[in-house]
Amino acid sequence: MKFWKELAAQLQNNHNVYLLTVIENHGSSPGRKGFKMLVSDTGYIYGSIGGGVMEFELVEEVKKLLKARNPSIFCRKLIHRGRGTHGSGMICSGEQTVVAHPLNQTHLNWVLSILDCLKDNSTKTIIFSPDAIGFSEDEIAEQYLSKIKNESQWVFQELIGFQNTLYIIGGGHVGLAVTELFQQLNFHVQVFDNREHLNTLEQNVHAQNKEIIQYKDVSNYIKEGNDSYVVIMTNKYTDDKLVLSKLLRKQYKFIGVLGSVAKLKTMWEVLQNEGFTLDELAKVHAPIGLPIKSQTPEEIAVSIAAEIIQVKNKLKP
Repeated sequence: MKFWKELAAQLQNNHNVYLLTVIENHGSSPGRKGFKMLVSDTGYIYGSIGGGVMEFELVEEVKKLLKARNPSIFCRKLIHRGRGTHGSGMICSGEQTVVAHPLNQTHLNWVLSILDCLKDNSTKTIIFSPDAIGFSEDEIAEQYLSKIKNESQWVFQELIGFQNTLYIIGGGHVGLAVTELFQQLNFHVQVFDNREHLNTLEQNVHAQNKEIIQYKDVSNYIKEGNDSYVVIMTNKYTDDKLVLSKLLRKQYKFIGVLGSVAKLKTMWEVLQNEGFTLDELAKVHAPIGLPIKSQTPEEIAVSIAAEIIQVKNKLKP
């Protein structure tokens, strides 16, 4: 979201820019597929395509091109093993392909459409080609799709508006800290609580959505799927148990509960008496967060983020 806002601001101020996008990477390349950078005719730079000498040289090149009357679209394959025709001067032994598209104020509506998609968490596919950048209403099967024959024949598709969504049940101090951190991690964050006029919920300016709900209806507000992450952190044991009982048989990428080992042990016993199985309970991350002896809400948020990133990236503990 921040990148596209920066790009929109440059175009709104009638600046010409180059949009640099990594469309493919292999090995230990510093730039990963989807990395982006904008370079303005004012010299302003935002984002990154991997850093280092490779990035510096491309930036200097597009700065010169922006002074030309008709800057062109180009594609560049960079091999990070010394120099040479395509050598970047880096020694990380990876490869990446970067495409560069010149943009001006006539592209502003296109960028604003991207921001609308991200705000609504709706989906659309951006198509980068040697001729232009365009949109498609068709969704691709994965976030990025590259087809590269050579530096003049290629296409890159990126699904936008498709964000992992974090559902926080409980808008207290920890919920506020978790929201702020996950907003920086590019999650779409929704916060729910059952208390009216809760100061920490009113102070939460980072969530895309905040609602006062009845916890017995919580499942109506949370979408099942592999892009849904749920953290339960209400202010009462009974509410934690109620929420978990409503969600336990749903399908999410991640579901976790904040609380002490003693509290969760009691909760597990009660839920088993209510008919839930050990296999069903085993999928719950509890106590939520990696064990880093976190104490403050901010430290707890870091431990929760680390565990969710571990799950999202399919890393085994």
